[in-house]
Amino acid sequence: MATDSTEHHWHCLDGEGAAADLGTDLKRGLSLPDAAERLERVGPNVLQEHGRRHPLVMLASQFTDFMILVLIAAAVIAGIIGDVQDTIAIVVIVFLNGILGSVQEFRAERAMAALRQMASPQARVIRDGQPGLIDAVDLVPGDLVELEAGNILPADLRLTELASLKVDESALTGESQPVEKQLATLHQTDLPLGDRLNLAYKGTVATYGRARGLVVATGMQTELGKIAALLSGESGKTPLQKRLTRFGRNLAMWVLAICVIIFIAGWLRGEPPMLMLLTAISLAVAAIPEALPAVVTISLALVAARMVKQNALIRRLPAVETLGSVTYICSDKTGTLTLNQMQVDCVLAAGRTRPGFQDAVGSPWRELGLAMALCNDAVTGADGKLSGDPTETALLEAAEAAGFSQAELQTGLPRQAELPFDSERARMSTLHRDGEGVLMLVKGAPEGVLSLCIDQLAAEGVVAIDQAALQDEAEQLAAQGLRVLAFALKRLPAVPDTLDAATLEAGLTFIGLAGLIDPPRAEAAEAVAACKAAGIIPVMITGDHPATARAIASRLGIIEDGGRVLTGSELARLSLPDFEREVESVRVYARINPEQKIKIVRALQDRGEFVAMTGDGVNDAPALKMADIGVAMGKGGTDVAREAAHMTLLDDNFATIVHAVREGRRIFDNIRKFVKYTMTSNSGEIWTIFLAPFLGLPIPLLPIHILWINLVTDGLPGLALANERAERDVMQRPPRPPKESIFAHGMWQHILWVGLLMGGVSLLTQAWAIHTGSAHWQSMVFTVLTLSQLGHVLAIRSERESLFLIGPFSNRMLIGALLLTFALQMAVLYVPWLNPIFRTEPLNLGELAACLALSSVVFFGVEAEKAMVRRGWLYNRA
Repeated sequence: MATDSTEHHWHCLDGEGAAADLGTDLKRGLSLPDAAERLERVGPNVLQEHGRRHPLVMLASQFTDFMILVLIAAAVIAGIIGDVQDTIAIVVIVFLNGILGSVQEFRAERAMAALRQMASPQARVIRDGQPGLIDAVDLVPGDLVELEAGNILPADLRLTELASLKVDESALTGESQPVEKQLATLHQTDLPLGDRLNLAYKGTVATYGRARGLVVATGMQTELGKIAALLSGESGKTPLQKRLTRFGRNLAMWVLAICVIIFIAGWLRGEPPMLMLLTAISLAVAAIPEALPAVVTISLALVAARMVKQNALIRRLPAVETLGSVTYICSDKTGTLTLNQMQVDCVLAAGRTRPGFQDAVGSPWRELGLAMALCNDAVTGADGKLSGDPTETALLEAAEAAGFSQAELQTGLPRQAELPFDSERARMSTLHRDGEGVLMLVKGAPEGVLSLCIDQLAAEGVVAIDQAALQDEAEQLAAQGLRVLAFALKRLPAVPDTLDAATLEAGLTFIGLAGLIDPPRAEAAEAVAACKAAGIIPVMITGDHPATARAIASRLGIIEDGGRVLTGSELARLSLPDFEREVESVRVYARINPEQKIKIVRALQDRGEFVAMTGDGVNDAPALKMADIGVAMGKGGTDVAREAAHMTLLDDNFATIVHAVREGRRIFDNIRKFVKYTMTSNSGEIWTIFLAPFLGLPIPLLPIHILWINLVTDGLPGLALANERAERDVMQRPPRPPKESIFAHGMWQHILWVGLLMGGVSLLTQAWAIHTGSAHWQSMVFTVLTLSQLGHVLAIRSERESLFLIGPFSNRMLIGALLLTFALQMAVLYVPWLNPIFRTEPLNLGELAACLALSSVVFFGVEAEKAMVRRGWLYNRA
């Protein structure tokens, strides 16, 4: 008996062959003892988790990150020199980062839970010839299952009996409309999932008809289970995390080197070892930006809160920044770029093609409206909403919009009989009483209807028909990605006693054609254009038909005329190295399965691209998880996609991604500004302490001074930078190269020279104060260094524009932080009980004025630097 679906091409076997391989009976199903034995051997029909770790283990693992280890070391150093408050602050920051990291690891478990919720809780199964309901977890390969409309499929099935079964597979294959199933044996072994019409898959939904089928796969062996297995891998770090890791390593090496140099140099000069040790420790504390993780976290949280108002829910905070690095957006078609709702795109009758269905006056337009409304099983509910097959609801919606009310028409033309749709005829017919006679209306595939027509309706009445020309028209519409239906009629004297399709559906009069499509979202084309303007390449990946994919992509501007559409079968024949050579030239993929979506993402990533994947179905979840950022749909999407994604679009609006990209770029700019600010400030402190002994000056700052400066200047002003507005060119520049250093575009040069300027001004203050005999020289150096950093943060609010152009008060949060910091510094100088704690002395008016003047040098120096950047003299971007 075969129980592993990977060893069999079940769609290539007929019902009897599948039953023989499974060791079961097509009429009686399995025996109860056989079913119990198989359940024991195969296991329950559930999706299982792999490698689950205890939450405490996840939390503990977060403290092995290099940046976290550096912060822990800083906390120990701060504790040794006696600053308990700073130690507590550092520990809190470390713990906060640990929580954020461990929360990320819960994402895979939530995705698995969402997958399990899709499973059907019960199934109708035939065992020992008797039907009954059992828990779906107890199904085994070989079970005979009955299905009806509304059922969630409990396992993968090889269908054996059908009664017009249609299955909504959009969440699994991307097909935008329910798939009509068939029993015929297929002969191509490598067919995409959406083309294996005699199979039905676990987690999909039966929307119409009834069926029986043999269970061929359960649990993790189902197509849904394979997706669950794909979701069990680890998620990679975001660009921000990678940059911060590199930053932490480089910083630690510099800190260690500086500490060693300072300690050895002081010891060789005869300084007391304990004094030099404290000095070296002070420098180490100054060089480590303790607030950086907090600023990054708070910055991303502020942006996440803002983006919720723009209908983007961030599931992982670093994902905000990742969007700013994205070079490719791989988007699912159905429900993402399109409405996931069929509409009548055009109609053809009497040799004329019209967009939509309007002005339905006169023949044959009136008869076409009648056929669309009456030869239709869709119904209008009490709430006014249409229900039924999506194609039929689209036809009815168009007909009623043109004035053909189904309810009114059914009163005058009541249905007397029908010939239901089946796949062999590819059409349906309804018979309506029309006065003394009967009007038969026919709807179906063009090739199945046109061949039965002997004439056609025109404005002047019945005329001769050119079947070949009409068939060409239908094929041209299909080539545009439309689903084409033909309509015909026939008048009968009465309803026949025997409804024989071959007899009744002969000698028809052709009415017209209707082309339907799942149309693009109104705002999607504009969003695609905005992505291109920002240097981002949009790519469509869908399980739908190539012609449909091409039509939608052309309308949206994703693909040019003659552009290549790569199918899943063609992709399967390409090795990964061969595909990587072509991947950057392909904009549209059709008939793609979940594994191939991951192949596309991996190929782009191997080419050095940063990939965003948008989607809404189960089939998107593995690629959403693997992509640098996964973007799920919140309204029309599945729980599986939302749990696997990094962010969710609450309005299912592709255009929201453009806003998210803008926010991602803005927040990375602001994080860069904070790093520039804090590292320049720390550089100034280091140069001040490092150079003073070599210039014959006493140690200018005490450890308490350095800790205070870091606390008040790195804290509130640094955090307020996260609220800075976007640069004016934020969406006119290309995405950042994925491997670009956070110190690119002149940042390290800025940190070096402005730090030297800050240190030079501080040492100049010290030398001048000592030369003039001031007893307050240390308090003056302390004040100048603090205020210089406040002037610096004002100047770097924009990387290019002058502060006076963007407006000094345009960031009110920063102005408030600066005023508070200035007030705290004045309190340290002038509040008597704080003087002994901070070892400060009040400055007289002249000394304070000198401090204010000297500290402004840094501000004007940075403004001069930005003027040179604007003229192209410094830090040119490639």
